[in-house]
Amino acid sequence: MFSIYILTYNEEIDIAACIESALLSDDVIVVDSLSSDRTVEIASRYRVQTVQHRFESHGLQRTWMLQSVPTKHEWVYILEADERMTQELFQECLKAIESQEYIGYYAAERVMFMGQWIRRCTQYPRYQMRLFRKDKVWFTDYGHTEREVCDGKTGFLKETYPHYTNSKGLSRWIEKHNRYSTDEARETLRQLENGKVNWRELFFGSSEVEKRRALKDLSLRLPGRPLLRFFYMYFLLGGCLDGRGGFAWCTLQAFYEYLILLKVWEMKHLPTPYLDQSGKLSADREGKIIDPAEVSPST
Repeated sequence: MFSIYILTYNEEIDIAACIESALLSDDVIVVDSLSSDRTVEIASRYRVQTVQHRFESHGLQRTWMLQSVPTKHEWVYILEADERMTQELFQECLKAIESQEYIGYYAAERVMFMGQWIRRCTQYPRYQMRLFRKDKVWFTDYGHTEREVCDGKTGFLKETYPHYTNSKGLSRWIEKHNRYSTDEARETLRQLENGKVNWRELFFGSSEVEKRRALKDLSLRLPGRPLLRFFYMYFLLGGCLDGRGGFAWCTLQAFYEYLILLKVWEMKHLPTPYLDQSGKLSADREGKIIDPAEVSPST
């Protein structure tokens, strides 16, 4: 058996269905980031453990969870509240943990949007590290999300999991990606100043994960990124075959890319304070920490 972590923040719409899908395991832990809605109340109705911890970043939250929240089993699976565990995926996970060859496994998501699976323009199969030995994997921050660091060989699962990206409505999606774009803008600036494109992994990477990460590093350096992203997703990946949902998805992703570019420009040219997700002040482009009380209305 393996344990399942569920990460939550204001997930009262999704949490019940997520927990019910995870109860295939005998050890389910809800890790909540101090939700202000009924998430914890709803979770308390189920046979699960609930812990709360203030959110600082995706990488830090996962690393804290792995280090501080005990589990019954050596192997763990990470589930987001808007995702579901399926019977088929669960059975494959049980079989996978019997092997001694790998310390972790990537699983691919099925993006569910506007009532359909957006298969083509979401770069399916797009893999995430989900099943792993708790003592062999930790996480670091990258942009608005995280990247895993693995102490050992990793493999890939064949079964997928549904990801209901718009289950809480378009307004919530836009609000969330507005926050994400700030982190992505910071990461873009860091990459342009200090990073580089790994050409070997881009063309000869041993896995889809390596190739996709190298492609992202390259995309940060291309002109006209919003238009290029729409063209790439809608025409080259086949989003035009995903119907109305595909067109909407490609348009939203191009908008998200443009928002990142606007914030990159703002961070480079305007002395505006940016708060990180924990509410702490970050530096301006010269590295000076700015207090909002010291910023006049004209700035």
